Amino acid sequence: MKPDWILIANSTRARLLQQERGARVTELESFVHPQSRIKISDLVDDRAGHESTDRSFGGTSYQPRTDVKQKEHQRFARELAEFLERQALAGSYRSLAVFASSPFLGELKAELGSATTKLLSGTHDLDLTSVGPAELGRRIAHEMAH
Repeated sequence: MKPDWILIANSTRARLLQQERGARVTELESFVHPQSRIKISDLVDDRAGHESTDRSFGGTSYQPRTDVKQKEHQRFARELAEFLERQALAGSYRSLAVFASSPFLGELKAELGSATTKLLSGTHDLDLTSVGPAELGRRIAHEMAH
């Protein structure tokens, strides 16, 4: 029988766990996205916005500042979603539960593919990435029971 998978994530790191029926939770894979932690000034090499020199009516405009950190969070969400989609299509897991901090949970859900979405058993707005292995199984079971 295929295992159930559990993804615990935030915008900088994620852990993929699996649980067979009646067995303990074990870690399958770990993902890290250090770019999400870098200061914005280190990620960009240009000014945040600039004024257009167009002198026509309505020609003065300011380009909105792009939140580079937000883009990095979305890139990490897309990377995780693509991995999960490939594994769903390969039949690697029976169901998927996602535990992630807000707003990263929303970003991740927006990126999930159709095969992954069909196997999604639930999402939980909770960051368990720093919970140790001894406590993790208990916390997951408690959250999934509610």
